[in-house]
Amino acid sequence: MIRAERISSAQNLLLKRIRRAARTTGLTEEGFLVAEGFHLLEEVFRSGRPLEAVVCTEAALPRVRQTAGRHSGFRLVVVPPAVMEGLAATETNQGVIALAAIPAWRAEDLWGRQPLVLALDGIQDPGNAGTMLRTAEAFGASGVAALKGSVSPFNPKAVRASAGSVFRVPLRTGLTAQGLLTEAAAHGAKVYAASAEGSLPADAADLVGPCVLVVGSEGRGVSNDFRGAPSVRIPVTGVESLNAAVAAAILLYEARRQRGGVP
Repeated sequence: MIRAERISSAQNLLLKRIRRAARTTGLTEEGFLVAEGFHLLEEVFRSGRPLEAVVCTEAALPRVRQTAGRHSGFRLVVVPPAVMEGLAATETNQGVIALAAIPAWRAEDLWGRQPLVLALDGIQDPGNAGTMLRTAEAFGASGVAALKGSVSPFNPKAVRASAGSVFRVPLRTGLTAQGLLTEAAAHGAKVYAASAEGSLPADAADLVGPCVLVVGSEGRGVSNDFRGAPSVRIPVTGVESLNAAVAAAILLYEARRQRGGVP
């Protein structure tokens, strides 16, 4: 059983690192991701990600030990409830925050043997970004590219919305649109831009072969960088467009269906 150390000062260096990361990019200077809540702690262990530390309240300690089981190799720190309140990003916290290592994905990890890449183009809402990551895992995407100008998928809200998928889905950040187009061409992947006025209905697009699905920002849609790509639409009635995360889910489901993954 891991021995717990107790820290009462909010000015402790570890706690200051967590607080700074939770309020900025979601990553510490050393590259550890702030994962808040028991579900994410469970997902960290499920995904086999190394932990630097787990910080919890005295009340949450028994459940933390139960969740960790025989896992070891990380600091276990107990803090007063008032200190935890200052660390947590959620209004009603569960009394546990972990610092977990994120995978160092390479370009080739994103493309896989039969590429199906979801590209986030200017997505600003972290909840949408995290949901898109989770959907990408659910429907077997080979990876996700959060293009330059999109919200960080390591934002605490995005991490919570991903429900653990951020630890498992091959993920690239900071890639430019041109960089994505170049990589797609190198891997023989066709690029489709999602658009409410798209020329192709989703079920008419060839999503069986290597492809990239580009979903644009909630307000502006896909950027002009993809104006040369074939546009694909989701037929709807009564509304002009769909939420970005919903659109991504439908397109990924259609790709999975065409590839024989669903009836």
